[in-house]
Amino acid sequence: MRPTPKLFLTAALLLVATVAVAAHDEDYRETIDLFKQAGESSGFFHNCYGYAVFPTIGKGAFVVGGAYGKGRVYEHGKWVGDTSLAQVSVGFQAGGEGYSQIVFFEDKRAFDEFTNGDFQFDAGVRVVAITASAGGQAGTHGVSGDASAGKHDATTAGKYYRGMAVFTIVKGGALYQASLAGQKYNYKPRKTS
Repeated sequence: MRPTPKLFLTAALLLVATVAVAAHDEDYRETIDLFKQAGESSGFFHNCYGYAVFPTIGKGAFVVGGAYGKGRVYEHGKWVGDTSLAQVSVGFQAGGEGYSQIVFFEDKRAFDEFTNGDFQFDAGVRVVAITASAGGQAGTHGVSGDASAGKHDATTAGKYYRGMAVFTIVKGGALYQASLAGQKYNYKPRKTS
């Protein structure tokens, strides 16, 4: 039996499914607290318009890769809606990982752009990866990231790009590829009674 692109995609999505799990209220609180204590990302909470937080995004790849995660969107600290992230990528990549991600919105324009339905990052966005290897050395995943010494003491300089700044914290696994290009987000306003 000869491997097909469909087989590779299926394998990648199975890897993703094993890492991505449903998050509960406590998971969101813990993830937000983690980013509030992670050096450079903590300062963004004081001057951002809002943010989207993903407690766990699962990513898996073997040539063809995929990522998926569910999150919540906050406006001025108040939960206003739900979001999901999906990504398919092709190229040199192998492995699987789980990570948390936060997207800060500098102003209402950036918030509205993200929440107007389907949003996708372009190739110019950088992600600050807050990670540490077992030996305590800094590590960077892929070509579009910066890294700090650990998840509680990030000292990298995150910046807004087109009104958005993105930080991640790797939870486990190893994947040779990390890029925001191609990440597609869907938004659904929270139903209130």
